[in-house]
Amino acid sequence: MKPLIAALALAFAVVAAPAWAAPAPAWTVDKAASKVAFASSFDGGAFNGSFRRWDAVIRFDPTNLAGSSVTATFDMASAVTGETTRDQSLLEPDWFSAKAFPKATFTASSFKALGGGKYQAVGTLTMRGVTKPLTLPFSLVITGDTAKMTSSVGLNRLAFGVGQGDWKTTEVVPGTVTVNISLTAKRAK
Repeated sequence: MKPLIAALALAFAVVAAPAWAAPAPAWTVDKAASKVAFASSFDGGAFNGSFRRWDAVIRFDPTNLAGSSVTATFDMASAVTGETTRDQSLLEPDWFSAKAFPKATFTASSFKALGGGKYQAVGTLTMRGVTKPLTLPFSLVITGDTAKMTSSVGLNRLAFGVGQGDWKTTEVVPGTVTVNISLTAKRAK
């Protein structure tokens, strides 16, 4: 009878244990070797841009996905495309409205391994005061204490209110903007 009680107690302890995982190791982004870029078009002419100022707090371990997390913050006023008029327009209320909404933030604490160094970060993106779910696919290679991550994801700009007034249509600017991320980070000591 005592072994049965001990087994039941152990089973109860396992079932009742909190679904908590120790935090994964922290990573420090090498900003000089990393880039957050976007691609779209205007009236059929393709253009590329990037954010000059952004930050990411990353905790990640492929063997501890439950303890992994990321918070990335983008300074919307730092968006540049290389064309002065377009760059100034991006900051205006019809587009990023950078004065009213200076930051965009992506947060995720749910990760899924897809195999072959491919993963998904499941979280939310907040831009222009609108928060929407976002699944960010990414590839990751870790060599020693260095990680290289790449990602490409399409964002529906209209879902976040990017493009107001005459720009709410997709006739001149497509509804989907592609965001490309290339990131190099070092494991924090």
